[in-house]
Amino acid sequence: MAGAGETAALGVRAFAELVSPGLSWRTELLRQLVFAFRLTLVPASIVAFVVGFGTIGVVGGSLASAFGAVDRVAPIAPLVFLRELGPLLTTSIVAGTLGATITAELGARRIREELIALEVLGVDPVRNLVLPRVVALTLWMPVLALLTFWAGIAGTFTAVVLLYDATPQAFGGQLLGLTNFIDLWGSVVKLALFGMLVGIICAQKGLQVKGGAEAVGRAVNEAVVSCFVVIGIVTVAYTQLFQAFFPEVNFGG
Repeated sequence: MAGAGETAALGVRAFAELVSPGLSWRTELLRQLVFAFRLTLVPASIVAFVVGFGTIGVVGGSLASAFGAVDRVAPIAPLVFLRELGPLLTTSIVAGTLGATITAELGARRIREELIALEVLGVDPVRNLVLPRVVALTLWMPVLALLTFWAGIAGTFTAVVLLYDATPQAFGGQLLGLTNFIDLWGSVVKLALFGMLVGIICAQKGLQVKGGAEAVGRAVNEAVVSCFVVIGIVTVAYTQLFQAFFPEVNFGG
């Protein structure tokens, strides 16, 4: 409970810094965005393609073909990736790469007393180190998910065309048949929320490191596990609220 309170306090403080005047952290923000692009795009795209091919394409195509409805895989795939599978995959990869990096970097600076030195020099670590990383994750997560969305669709397309003789024309014609803009914006908001949560949780774990290198390793493990737990809880709550406010999505738009 204490850890949750400290994480919430860090989130409030980061938001206060975000709305306060001045953009001294913008250079670090750009650097973090470039770093996020280089670190996560390729692995996330590969994972999305494999999951789209194996889970939705092969398994889903097998079930659909048993009923003579393999063409129905195409409109289902975008819903699966936009609503649940895509956000969870993206968040898992980002938490395990960018989130772990944030915790390790801040934790290493903590045990080397660099953060104390910055405070002595009048440099706020939250404003100049935590805030740009949280904002970068919040902005990058929806972009990454939308890019890897097409990798997942490509995997599903490859499976159903190669293994179940679906035609590319039929797949493309029905692809977005059950999807609407509510699904898209719902996914974007969810991913931005997940990015913010991952950034704050991982930053808080890094700032609280005490001890040596072993403590940094423990903090990284705790940060990633905490991200998974929190994201799982938020996913359930978000899905229930999303379906309550937009009941039309329960019927595929």
